[in-house]
Amino acid sequence: MFSAYQQTIAKAVHCSSVGLHTGATVTLHLEPASVFSGIRFKRMDIDGGRSERSTVEASYDLVTDTMLGTTIENEHGVGVATVEHLMAALWGMGIDNVLVRVDGPEVPIMDGSSADFIRLIEQAGVIAQDAPRRMIVIDEMIEVTDGQSVAILKPYDGFRLDIDIEFKHDAIARQSASYDFADVTFKEAISEARTCGFAADVAKLQAAGLARGGSLDNAIVIDDDGVMNDGGLRFDDEFVRHKALDCMGDYFLAGMRLWGHAVTSKPGHCINNKLIRALFNKPSAWHIADGTDLGFGTPAVAAYGSRAGRRVVPEVLMTPAKD
Repeated sequence: MFSAYQQTIAKAVHCSSVGLHTGATVTLHLEPASVFSGIRFKRMDIDGGRSERSTVEASYDLVTDTMLGTTIENEHGVGVATVEHLMAALWGMGIDNVLVRVDGPEVPIMDGSSADFIRLIEQAGVIAQDAPRRMIVIDEMIEVTDGQSVAILKPYDGFRLDIDIEFKHDAIARQSASYDFADVTFKEAISEARTCGFAADVAKLQAAGLARGGSLDNAIVIDDDGVMNDGGLRFDDEFVRHKALDCMGDYFLAGMRLWGHAVTSKPGHCINNKLIRALFNKPSAWHIADGTDLGFGTPAVAAYGSRAGRRVVPEVLMTPAKD
């Protein structure tokens, strides 16, 4: 993640899985992209992916729906749903530029986490590009609320997320976590945490045309007795870890990585997007800096380093995977 230079994948890769809401099989392709192109989605079922109508930029201001996932939609009314798990994986693997081709209206759900997308990116390999990475540096505190949910961004020399959740079910109850990404990696700490749902809500959601692809294979399902999945949870606090995963994916729709401290209580896709919109609505609260200005290192080595003299953790960039 902490590379001074922009990164893309080394070769094209693909995967298939059901769509969480449609229940239909979706195939997704990731392809290398040029510097400063960002993350772009292309709907291959719209005009064969050849027209402007088929392209949807991964941008916070194109978010049109935050119910049970994040949906982005272009000016032509063409959208892509459930983008957050893939966006989180791209953030966690340090990908700045990639073209995402998808043959349906939503990103495949895979196992309900970001782990399969992480493996897909590892299969492709990650390469540095000849342009400095740009970061959004937080200069002033931003705070938003949405009902009982609160989200804050404030200055910090690095990127840190403090998060807590609370549900009226003993299987979840109240959980909290803190991640400073100078000390932990997204892959190790967060990527394998799965989304969750309540068995009592399934029939109602499916009647509304939602969650038709949801199952024990791609979500933690909770009934009155607790977790229904064979093998139980992957982590004791898997629920808060997945909420952190969602935050990472939604925050990356800012178009660049944040350099600051995010604090959020009872987050959801709605308040995540509201926070990024509030940030951009206050130009004095942020500025853009190159990764080289923040002291990250060289194209060959992604290193965390800061002006405050914090420790440096070198991480050699991955080379393309062999077939």
